[in-house]
Amino acid sequence: MASGLAAGHLLLGEAPSIRGVRSRGAGPAEVRMRTASGGADVWFEPVGLRVEPGETVRWVVDRGVHTSTAYHPENGEFPLRIPGAAAAWDSGYLTGAGETYEHTFRREGVYDYLCRPHEAAGMVGRIVVAREDRTSHLELPGWNGGARERELAPRGGDGSDVPDLPAAARNGFPSVSRVLEEGRVTPARAGPPSAA
Repeated sequence: MASGLAAGHLLLGEAPSIRGVRSRGAGPAEVRMRTASGGADVWFEPVGLRVEPGETVRWVVDRGVHTSTAYHPENGEFPLRIPGAAAAWDSGYLTGAGETYEHTFRREGVYDYLCRPHEAAGMVGRIVVAREDRTSHLELPGWNGGARERELAPRGGDGSDVPDLPAAARNGFPSVSRVLEEGRVTPARAGPPSAA
């Protein structure tokens, strides 16, 4: 009977939900790597994104040279700002308009990432991986009670201080609560995005 219901949904063009996991018929969630006309401003759009465990995110370059790089010691001198047991990722340098990179997020938690050449300019993003029934960042595994200092400068897994981030990067993250509430957080930017 369950397979008949799923087939019926597919015939109607609906994507069934199985065990609380949303199925995205349109493919991976997309994050654009934006550059303002003239290159004066760079950013991820959205800057905050909520996805379900097992969903894939695709980063797409509009123009310029960008990376999608997890804040993780495996990627260099970066602090750990993703769940400790989660896989780190690094797209490498993406150099052409339309070039893409994908990563699948399997574990719940908060994942902060950066663009290597533009971290100091505040080109950072936050992915919150949470089941649909999660309504608070307090429930996220590995997220320390939502204390303001945790949002701005997380501690290492052993409780030690982690290296500070550039001010523009530190101030670029939307709050976990806002990402959970809105699902997609689009930053306000000075210039219009470049044409892809």
